[in-house]
Amino acid sequence: MAGAGAGPVDRAEPRREVSRLPKAHLHLHFTGSMRHDTLLELAERDGIVLPDPLVEDWPPQLSAADEKGWFRFQRLYDVARSVLRTPDDVRRLVLEAAEDDVRDGGRWLEIQVDPSGYAARFGGITAFTDLVLDCVRDASERTGLGIAVVIAANRTRHPLDARTLARLAAQYAGRGVVGFGLSNDERRGRTEEFEAAFRIAERAGLLLVPHGGELRGPDHVRQCLDRLGAHRLGHGVRSVEDPALLDRLVESGVALEVCPVSNVSLGVYSDLTSVPLPQLLAAGATIALGADDPLLFGSRLAGQYATMRAAHDLDDTVLARLAEMSFEASQAPSDVVAAAKRDIADWLG
Repeated sequence: MAGAGAGPVDRAEPRREVSRLPKAHLHLHFTGSMRHDTLLELAERDGIVLPDPLVEDWPPQLSAADEKGWFRFQRLYDVARSVLRTPDDVRRLVLEAAEDDVRDGGRWLEIQVDPSGYAARFGGITAFTDLVLDCVRDASERTGLGIAVVIAANRTRHPLDARTLARLAAQYAGRGVVGFGLSNDERRGRTEEFEAAFRIAERAGLLLVPHGGELRGPDHVRQCLDRLGAHRLGHGVRSVEDPALLDRLVESGVALEVCPVSNVSLGVYSDLTSVPLPQLLAAGATIALGADDPLLFGSRLAGQYATMRAAHDLDDTVLARLAEMSFEASQAPSDVVAAAKRDIADWLG
């Protein structure tokens, strides 16, 4: 499947069903993976009053153009997280996320979680991590979806907290945790202050996957590469603004987790046609499309492929190559990758 550039669709050829295309999902946040119906049900059970943007006005109208807009987004995320009260709630969330990915053609999922956000209710960060990994094993057995965990620090918290989470991730390396990330508003905190945490994760052999290049531009991507040693970037889409940086990413094999619907919802781009996927592909970048937070953005994994197909008139060869790259950028076992690539070829053929 050489040649990943976006090309016009041959109208004589029927479009294949996107949900049947095998995919790896590499950018999905824990609470953000929750089904909207589940949010409403759990909130009603415990008498939690949800704000209108999570009920009648769902999916919410969001923008992160300024810190006030990001605060509103974060507040909705925190409210949604508050409905997770019991281990069974966590088990349900993980199982439903797996079911939704399988329905969308998912074969492999790397779900990202910050255990410190749940620690107070679930007995601490270690106990919560044990719970999540147990739920992951159960969901994987029940759905057939391969699932791994990325533990992510919050850049709005103290860097020492990030070191604690990096040590936690290191303890579980090879036991269900495959990566270490850094999330939340890129404009907050100083990236270089998290370097020590990433060195802990690196020594444990974990994939380093900080967020960068979404709310901030190429300058922050460089910081993620130079100071954090990023192997893969959460978002990274604004690397397109600097051709030399984009060349560096291509040459070093740093993949980008591009979340188109999220980018538009948060105001990074004005509409889906402005998401620079064709330019990234033409430069040779490795891309893995992700849904980010379906609970807040209203679109799951297959939706990212469908919207990019429609917005950029992508042919099925390009979609197949995107799916291939999602596995190439993943930590999926080699047999999972090989089987998926065979099935991608079958989908295309």
